[in-house]
Formats: sequence, structure tokens, C-alpha cells
Amino acid sequence: MADYSEATSPSNNLRMAYKTDIVIIGAGQAGLSSAYHLQKSGLKAGSNFLLLDKSPNAGGAWQYRWPSLTLSTVNRIHDLPGMTFSDVLEPEVSEVKASVAVPHYYAAYEKKFQLPVYRPVNVSVVCERNDRFRIETDRETFTVRGIINATGTWETPVIPHYTGAELFKGQQLHTRDYQAAEAFAGKHVIIVGGGISALQLLDEISQVTTTTWVTRSEPQFRETPFSEEDGRAAVAIVEDRVRRGLIPGSVVSVTGIPLTPALRAARDRGALNRLPMFSEITETGIRWADGTEQRADVILWCTGFRSSLDHLAPLQIREANGGIIMGGRLATQVMKDPRIHLVGYGPSASTIGANRAGAAAAKELSAYLKLD
Repeated sequence: MADYSEATSPSNNLRMAYKTDIVIIGAGQAGLSSAYHLQKSGLKAGSNFLLLDKSPNAGGAWQYRWPSLTLSTVNRIHDLPGMTFSDVLEPEVSEVKASVAVPHYYAAYEKKFQLPVYRPVNVSVVCERNDRFRIETDRETFTVRGIINATGTWETPVIPHYTGAELFKGQQLHTRDYQAAEAFAGKHVIIVGGGISALQLLDEISQVTTTTWVTRSEPQFRETPFSEEDGRAAVAIVEDRVRRGLIPGSVVSVTGIPLTPALRAARDRGALNRLPMFSEITETGIRWADGTEQRADVILWCTGFRSSLDHLAPLQIREANGGIIMGGRLATQVMKDPRIHLVGYGPSASTIGANRAGAAAAKELSAYLKLD
């Protein structure tokens, strides 16, 4: 069995298949939490399991977030198991960029627990061979008994198709392309989407230029922050959906959007004047069904992401409706093949959910493979 305890980068010319028990695909919050719990159960990092990560550095998708997203503006970042955020960053520091602070924390975590993260490695496809999984990457090939998939959503942005999209002469961008509001100064920006990220970007961009905000449904604002009860209720609804094989729904659609001081200020200056979804895109902007038009230079699609699971397609874990029937204590186990756990999917998509799901997946997969 190959020992990846040093997690080095072998030569690109080597194409032999390395054999291990479990591979974790993705080294963000969900992947690191899963690795911690596998190690805690007695499995040897680098021998019994290892992590494959697409990014060149520690930090998961956080390293790609826009510069204005700081620890004071981001949704709460929960501690990884066994090491608090304050161990590497002073608690009172809040204005540091999330794209700097979180990767720093994750890198320190990997080092402290000597987790074997092999990067950058892009997993292209996973298929079944002789009762094991064959994981093909742009570097080596691995053969494993079980998989914990923790690839998140950042790599698969969703942009819905609208008639005329190919005619638009301005820019069309997605949330993941955003860097700074100043880039849009002097331009009219259409912001599409009703999630928290859409509103954060709307707030920033509307301070430097004119904007139009459109959503498919009327946003539901709330005067109070999320409570623990709200969070549990939202997670329960999403968990019920995935256990029935439905596509996970939006948490915001369940909890509503808290009116933060920043959003109150945006509302006061008229930036939260929401309009219904347009029916088509023109060369110069957008058009509604009644013929009303709005000229624009930029359409910013804040329309979310879908789970990055295309590499698992040959395993045929999806239902006809595109959903996946999930089981296990925290709905991480793929019912069509219990050797596969999805952590960071459905109810475990939040940082706190990923921690708890990582523990459950590690325990259940180890038991199923009789490794514990």
C-alpha cells in the first residue's frame, strides 16, 4: 500500500495506480473534518486514507472569494474539530479578508494534524473496477475501497438560460467572477438573484454605480438574525428532501434574509427596489414580458451553484430527477452505494453542518468497510 504521509507531488510521468482504503476528494471544511475523524478513529493518514484537492493551496473555495468579503461580513465560519479559529487569528480581528484568514487557518490545521493533502490534483472521473473504485486524475490514478466526496459547489456555477443571452453586447459575469465594486463604476449593472451573496454584492455595487435588482420570487426579509432554531429547521427541511432523493433546496427560501445594518442602509438609498424576473435579454440590456426595457452594461448572475459531482457520473448515483437518495445518520451516505459518502451536500452544505457530517461519514464508512 502506498504511503502518502508526506503528501508530495510525484512525477507527472508516473501513471501507476496507488492503492489505499479511503480517498477524500476535496480539502475544504468538509474534507478536513472527515480526515480528522478518520485519523481519530485510528486510521493512518497517508496509508489508510488521503485527501485529493484541486486547488494549489490550502483553503478550499475560500481562497477564491472576493477581496471585500471579510470576517465581519461573511456568514459565520465554524471551527474545525480539534483546533479553533482563534488559535491562528485573534478573536477581535474582523476586517481581515476571508480569502486570507480562512486559508491560513486551514493550512495550520493540515500541518498540526499532519493530514496528507495531495494537491493540486484534478479528479476527472471515478468508476468501479473489481469491487473497488478507480479514481483517475490529471496526475496519478488511485484505487480505493471507499470515497468521501467533499468537492462543494464553487466549481459549478449556475447561470440560467434566457432568450437572447448570446446577443448581449455587455458583460455577463457570475458571483465567482466578482472582485471589486469599483470595476463597475460608470456602468449600469443588472444583479440577478435573491440570496445572501446577491445582496452583499448589490450593496457594494450600488454604492459606486446604478443598479437594477431582479429575482424570480419576492425576497423574504426578516428583522432578526438567524437563531439556532431557524438553522435546525432549515437543515431539517433540506435533509428531508435529500433523503427522498430530491434536489436540495435553498436555505434562504426557508429562513429568509436578515436585514443587517448594511442592507438597511442599502434599502434607505433605494437599492433594494426589487423587480420581477425579465423575460429576455437584448443586445443592450433586458426586457420584461410587458415590453419594458432596461439598458445595461453588465449582467451579474448571483444565481448560485450546484454540487460538483460530475466526476461521479459513471457510478450512476443520481435518480431520474437529478437528485440522490441519501441515508445514514446525517444523510451523507449514498443509498445506491453505501461505500460513497457526500459531505457538504444537502444538509451538510454549511460550515457547521460539514463538521458534524464529516464525523458521521468517517464513522459510518469505516464501519461499513470494517476498518474500525
